[in-house]
Amino acid sequence: MTQVPALPPSDRREPGEVFSAGFTLFADMLLVGLLTAVACLPVVTAPAAFAAASATLRRAAEDAVPVRAGTYAGHLRARLTRGSLAGGLAVPLLVGILLVDSALVRAALPGADVVAPALALLTLGLAVVALRTTALPAPHAPSPREGLLRSLADLRGTLLLAGAVVLAALLAWSIPVLIPLLPGPLAFAATAVDLRFTGGTACEKIPNPWVKRHQPHKRPARRTPRTRR
Repeated sequence: MTQVPALPPSDRREPGEVFSAGFTLFADMLLVGLLTAVACLPVVTAPAAFAAASATLRRAAEDAVPVRAGTYAGHLRARLTRGSLAGGLAVPLLVGILLVDSALVRAALPGADVVAPALALLTLGLAVVALRTTALPAPHAPSPREGLLRSLADLRGTLLLAGAVVLAALLAWSIPVLIPLLPGPLAFAATAVDLRFTGGTACEKIPNPWVKRHQPHKRPARRTPRTRR
């Protein structure tokens, strides 16, 4: 009678690793979120801050290296260009336009029932395109056109990223103390969606203990004993 080999643990640690892969990923997102929130304080640096967060997480996934503040600072300096600063100037302008439009909607003007959902969808679409733009890999310069094209070409990834934006907005509205931590999960979601779209092998290196824990294990087929004649 053959013995079935023991199934591998769902959350295996490497030699010398203190915490599991899931906890390390959580800590990396917290660190990246705090660094991105601090880098976004001048407002105009928001595109470069999110691009640096995506590049840091992408490097951590591809090279299996821990996230460090120095690595993030290096990516941030490389992405603080005139183009990113010009894109950062559009952030307060768009926010002002959305605030004015929302005030007009609340004024009970004719057609407010149609404008309000359209305004919400427009805001969500702009946020998704902006995140996909900042998650572009190094060979591509942060281009809103490329981000829009990828959003249209990968509708499933766009819907996943839109769900992340909606969830982040709900958390910011219900628990404002979490706002400094939200850039980390958003940058991680944008990076994972872009890796999935490009079919990069780094996407398989991103630790996902929940998926491993819930994936069905394939057991080897039992061999039937042969009868001797």
